[in-house]
Amino acid sequence: MGRTLANKKEIVAGLKETLSESQLMFIINYSGLTVAEISDLRNRLRPKGAICQVTKNTFMEKATEGDDRWQAVSELLKGDSAFVMVKDDLGGAIKAYQEFQKASKKTEMRGGVMDGKVLKEADLKAIADLPSKEQLIAQIAGAINGVATKLAVGINEVPSGLARAIKQVSEKEAA
Repeated sequence: MGRTLANKKEIVAGLKETLSESQLMFIINYSGLTVAEISDLRNRLRPKGAICQVTKNTFMEKATEGDDRWQAVSELLKGDSAFVMVKDDLGGAIKAYQEFQKASKKTEMRGGVMDGKVLKEADLKAIADLPSKEQLIAQIAGAINGVATKLAVGINEVPSGLARAIKQVSEKEAA
């Protein structure tokens, strides 16, 4: 028994809602994966703020219709597709997929979409190589702390230098 029209509309509405909260979507060919392997992939992606959803390409096409941010995905809709929609940690989600792919060796990444542009696999790998938000915050905090430390040392050096100069002058006069 097939799906009812109401059921299909519900699936498309769910996809639209997930896409509205996402920053990036990438598509993988999942053929050959077992249910346990797909569950493993989902478990790896969940902590990174990503959702892996297996759905028909036509449902995804309907969900992205008229949405400039996601309409470019239609170029990548072919074969067995699993859609990874990332809300938070873009690089972390791609890295989690790459680790899964190394372990299973059964999937391939077709590409992705971000801000209305199609991303090739190389583009997605470049995003994965970017430092995480936490690493960037730590680098900025370190730089700010370094500047504050140098400023404190410089300010402290003015009276110390003046004291040394006065001491030298007094030693010259004493001699």
